[in-house]
Formats: sequence, structure tokens, C-alpha cells
Amino acid sequence: MRQEAEVKRIESELEVQTYLDRLKYVLQSNSVRINFQKNRFVDRNRSKKFTNRYTMATLFPDEDEVEVLKRELANLTVEDYLESVKDIRFPKKSELRVFGKKYSGEDVYIKIRVELLDTVAASGSRFVFVMSFHFAEKKFSVGDFPYMKDRGETNGRN
Repeated sequence: MRQEAEVKRIESELEVQTYLDRLKYVLQSNSVRINFQKNRFVDRNRSKKFTNRYTMATLFPDEDEVEVLKRELANLTVEDYLESVKDIRFPKKSELRVFGKKYSGEDVYIKIRVELLDTVAASGSRFVFVMSFHFAEKKFSVGDFPYMKDRGETNGRN
């Protein structure tokens, strides 16, 4: 994998909540664009089950992908947060945030970034880059989620 090109960290709970609040605000905007990386280079060597394309087709077969992503990203919570990742190959881009959720009894890995669309035009438009929305290759555990509250069943997580 590309782990050598990434620097990972855990943001404070307040930072994650602020990010999610801003994400929800952006998702409600008429000027937001969703850039979903449906076909990824790394998927060539990966089982089809763990690809963005397969996961979306399996979980949301008859729905518009952009609308699904808007809805699902708007429903993320601090408890779904896993980590933040800086891709050092692109130092001027903002960090990616990584979340995990259960869908149909399976863990789904979600990695996103919110960016200005066109800084030259200063249009205020933003886009949400969805790098990953696929079934997780390894099951999540409660310890993977730094802000998971004890909810008895821990939201179905092991």
C-alpha cells in the first residue's frame, strides 16, 4: 500500500465535530460538487468486493450515487471517525478524513476531503472528494474509533 506517502493522526473530538459541521454545511449548498473516485488504480490488485464501484452497486443499487453520498456523508458522526491522513505527495491539499460505518452488517471504509473548487475564480464553490467508500478489507474494532461512546452494542461494532 501507499502508507509511506501518508502521515496519520487523530484529531481532537472538537476538531472532528467542527469538520463534520462544515461538511454538512457544504453538502447543503447548491454549489457543492461530489467527486467520487469510482474507479481507482489500486483496485486493479484488490478483490472486487473491496472496491468503491462494487460497494455502491451492492448497497445502493437503484439510487443516484451523488445523492447517496450527500446523504451518507451528512449522516457521519464523531463516533464514526477513525483518523486523519495527510498525503505528503500532495502537500498543498487538505487532509483526508477517514470514517467507518456499518451497512447491511458489513464495515464500510470512508475516506473524504473537502476542497475549494476554483480558488482563482473565488466562486466559493467547494467539492467533496470521496476517495473511498467501500467494504473494509479488515473488520473494525471498537478500539479503531477514538471517540466511540459506550452504547452497549457499540453500534454493531466488534
